[in-house]
Amino acid sequence: MNPAQKIRVLVLAGGQSGEHEVSINSARSVLAALPKERFEVTSVVISREGRWLSARDSLRALERGSAPSGGDLVLREASAAEGFDVVFPILHGPNGEDGTVQGLLKLAGIPCVGSGVLGSAVCMDKVMAKAVLAAHGIPQVAYCLVTRSEFAATPEAAIERASALGFPLFVKPANLGSSVGISKAKHDTELRTALRLAFELDRRVIVEAATREKPREIEVGILGNDQPHASPVGELTFNAEFYDYETKYTPGRAEMHIPANVPAAIAERARSLAIDAFRALDCAGLARVDFFYLDGSGELFLNEVNTMPGFTRTSMYPELWRAAGVGYGELVSRLVELALERR
Repeated sequence: MNPAQKIRVLVLAGGQSGEHEVSINSARSVLAALPKERFEVTSVVISREGRWLSARDSLRALERGSAPSGGDLVLREASAAEGFDVVFPILHGPNGEDGTVQGLLKLAGIPCVGSGVLGSAVCMDKVMAKAVLAAHGIPQVAYCLVTRSEFAATPEAAIERASALGFPLFVKPANLGSSVGISKAKHDTELRTALRLAFELDRRVIVEAATREKPREIEVGILGNDQPHASPVGELTFNAEFYDYETKYTPGRAEMHIPANVPAAIAERARSLAIDAFRALDCAGLARVDFFYLDGSGELFLNEVNTMPGFTRTSMYPELWRAAGVGYGELVSRLVELALERR
């Protein structure tokens, strides 16, 4: 690439998951922040039906905050990315953050911001991620996998196996983000209901044991490729029983605290474990690593790794890096550079 030429960036937003609007809000922030003297930026919005919209309809979707049904379709998905130096897929959840788009771009020979096929796919699947993390000795709460076919064939055996973890339990679809389909079950009847709800959304469901005390939720941002760096530690506080969809997306329901008010040794351990998890899961570019922290015992349990966290200017990930002295514009520019570095 000629150093005098601008880097051509395609920002992908929208998508078919329940976080469609969140993705578009993130894309607006990124589009405004990429320095115009360095980058030539174009946006394409993917509708809820999976249609890759034309430039005209994409601009309309960004203005409205959501892609309309129908609209002009780009010739083919891969051709939409041709001619660009890098793609920034600000897509959350299935068909965007799970390795599918990353695989498409890999076939097209175009580098993308964030993790590749393997890291994206494994992190999206909560069960697979936990298996990899367990193999690397990273602490997690006890859990088990229940499949839709198992529950349909032998529901009582599935209930008995899951309830052996001890109530209360958290039931989650294995491959959905944004706290969608998550339930807290306090006894067998609620567990049965929670499994039925989760199986409406995924054929694989993870059941997790609760911690001995209500945990604090702390988070670490990771930035880099093979030599990643960890941000200061942040904390989310809220009054709900757990960080459900309503709490996450209702203004005023949750608050961010950066840096988190935790002992220095705990913060350093969280940062170290976050980097270990990032490497174990073959992540790249960026990730937000979420932990449960127990005040009483000082224990840390890794909850999940998010390979494309919310990216508005006020989202936790950019705020964590702002606390480290990395401004929003510098952060998004660095992510593009990291994608090109891996090419």
